[in-house]
Amino acid sequence: MVDFNLVPVLPELFLAMITMGLLIVGVTRGNSSTDVISWACVLGAAITLVLSFGIGWDYEVTLNNMFVMDKFAGFMKMLVLLGIMASIALSVKYIYQERIVRFEYPILIMLAGLGMMFMISSHNLLALYMGLELQSLSLYVLAAIRRNSLRSAEAGTKYFILGALSSGMILFGISLVYGFTGSIDYSVIAESIGSFETVLQQLGLIVGMVFLLAGLAFKISAAPFHMWTPDVYEGAPTSVTAFFAIVPKVAAMAVLIRLLFEPFGALASEWSQIIILLSVLSMTVGAFAALVQKSIKRLLAYSSIGNMGYALIGVAAASQIGISSVAIYLLIYVAMTIGVFAVLLCMRRDGIATDRISDFSGLSQTNPTLAYTLAILLFSMSGIPPMAGFFGKFFVFQAAVEAEMYALAIFGVVTSVVAAYYYIRVVKVMFFDDPMDAVDGDIPFSRRVLMLLSVLFVFGFTLKPNLLVESTQGIAGSFFETSENAK
Repeated sequence: MVDFNLVPVLPELFLAMITMGLLIVGVTRGNSSTDVISWACVLGAAITLVLSFGIGWDYEVTLNNMFVMDKFAGFMKMLVLLGIMASIALSVKYIYQERIVRFEYPILIMLAGLGMMFMISSHNLLALYMGLELQSLSLYVLAAIRRNSLRSAEAGTKYFILGALSSGMILFGISLVYGFTGSIDYSVIAESIGSFETVLQQLGLIVGMVFLLAGLAFKISAAPFHMWTPDVYEGAPTSVTAFFAIVPKVAAMAVLIRLLFEPFGALASEWSQIIILLSVLSMTVGAFAALVQKSIKRLLAYSSIGNMGYALIGVAAASQIGISSVAIYLLIYVAMTIGVFAVLLCMRRDGIATDRISDFSGLSQTNPTLAYTLAILLFSMSGIPPMAGFFGKFFVFQAAVEAEMYALAIFGVVTSVVAAYYYIRVVKVMFFDDPMDAVDGDIPFSRRVLMLLSVLFVFGFTLKPNLLVESTQGIAGSFFETSENAK
């Protein structure tokens, strides 16, 4: 390699080394070290985040043009690392309660996060695929980590089979792109599009791009590639479901945005039609399929599908304000989801985890802390002002309006109103139905902290929204400069 500047890769290198070191500790000491390894992983992710801020987020390409660092990558990696820290902190007590104490558990989360960080900074289709597979293989194991549970085994099997299918689609798309451009480097692909001599070359590249988009749509659980999401969310251990809901979608959305705006930026008129279709289908499925769910985990699965549909509105706008709105939306989504799963993990009666919506009956009387926390977060998810969730949707709808996609914005508003019903239905059950037996024990300190931070963010965003908006506009602006550099 001619370019061997490792400074932009320092966070990933540190995360890899700390993970390998903790893996050796786990192999040496066994499952008795799970608690220590879990909190060491949280600390390691925190140090990685500090390193990420320390190296700066200026545009820089390294590793022979395979790895890019810019403000967009830095922001998305920040969300991933925060999500990793929260996911591990939420799971520490849960894995003991469910008797799935495995030292590999936090290690797999760290390895998945490492893959996500490489995905976000990929500037080459091979680098993208390597990061994607490191993430995916870790997630398959996590989904089936409760080995004595048929539902967990089923979730892991379904996820593996459909994940392998999506990986195959991505590989086929990469082979077509390489065949018609002669390169897997983003910059070269972007340059090749302008030099095509025949319509057949451009058509072949578009087909390759469609296969890539289909594979990535699976990773963000966008309809019609969402079929795995409800079953995996329900079958996997709740702490694993929390990780699936919080982190991988952020990384996959970041990869999707970079892929569309860098190598395929000249084909915006073609891919925007696909993104609009994915957005409309995701919002429809997320709004209507969740109405009949009885499991809160399946409800949250369809909620995540709908949320990705709203985020795709900003992508479809294909503008700086569109990317800025997606960045804001993902940050708000991560903050709200952390709080919701912190509450859900506390729902246990007689030592058994409960996830039926009916299990929340009268929770406001037996445990007001959980009930009011969940109610605030669900109101925010439904987009009720002045909470953060309202602003997240407002910004993506505003991006669609500025791009003159009025029908898409109106459809988003309508499905948001429909989706508000199933969020408010849970609130109704908590506050107006007859109470059931009280949930077990005290709330662990880590979950109390995460619930408090989540609620403070939901309300605090209202006090100073411009600070975040201006920051994300700068991130989106630098991303468009990066796109121009890539071309």
